[in-house]
Formats: sequence, structure tokens, C-alpha cells
Amino acid sequence: MADLSSLKDLGTATQAAAPSHERKVDSLGRSYATGKRKNAVARVWVKPGSGKIIVNGKEYNAYFARPVLQMILQQPIVAAARSGQFDIIATVHGGGLSGQAGAVRHGISKALTYFEPGLRSVLKKGGFLTRDSRVVERKKYGKAKARRSFQFSKR
Repeated sequence: MADLSSLKDLGTATQAAAPSHERKVDSLGRSYATGKRKNAVARVWVKPGSGKIIVNGKEYNAYFARPVLQMILQQPIVAAARSGQFDIIATVHGGGLSGQAGAVRHGISKALTYFEPGLRSVLKKGGFLTRDSRVVERKKYGKAKARRSFQFSKR
């Protein structure tokens, strides 16, 4: 940045360019991203294909049996209007099924933006690129759970 000693200099100063998001693809034509939610971490690869989603070696609807979790996985693909255009392979560990579904969704969203940077604004608007930072609060000593106290009785 130029030396700004007065307000006149501020008017002539050039503004830094907005960050450009370039395409990040490996030698096999895949984009890779890591998604996180609660204690779950998902590694996600996205490549052009027929729309198969594989999670930990299984079809996504076999791994995530609940329809709500399947819908969570589909959200970024539907928002980007890219149904049936990408094959997605994910490995996920840690946390429970709900956290794992959120982690895979986060990973898919990031990988799609790396593969096709034009989708970034659509996915950002949908809130899919933001890492949900909420985690379970730790248990404190002298308490039954994180905040719950033991039952009190005067007797």
C-alpha cells in the first residue's frame, strides 16, 4: 500500500483487488476439501460423473439411513443445480451420524467451489461454506452435566 500521509493521498491510493478464487483440481481431475461439524471430520473428493455419492465405501443412502440426513447431504448439490453431474467420494470419522452428515455437506460445498469457483456465491448465500462451530460443552466438576446441578434437598 502507498504511503498515506494526508487525505488527498487517500483519494489517489489504489485499492487492493478482491481475492480471486481459482480452480483447484488434482492430476486425476478431482477437487478435494475437508468438512467439519461437531467432532466429525469428512474428507471429500468431487469429480465429474453420474451423480454417485459414496460415504465410507457405501452408498450414501445406505450409510445415512434417515431421510433427513440424506437431504442434508443433497442440499449443496441442489442449491448449485448440479444434480447428477458429479461423483462424490467421502470418508468421514468422529462424532455421530448427524455431525457426520453436516461434515460431509460442508466438505461437498467446499469441494464444489474448488472445482467450479462460480458456484461460490450461491453456496455462500445458502450458508453451506460456513463451518458450524458449535460443539458440546464440557462437563464441570460439582455438576451432574455441563450445567445441570444435582438435586437439592434441605433434609
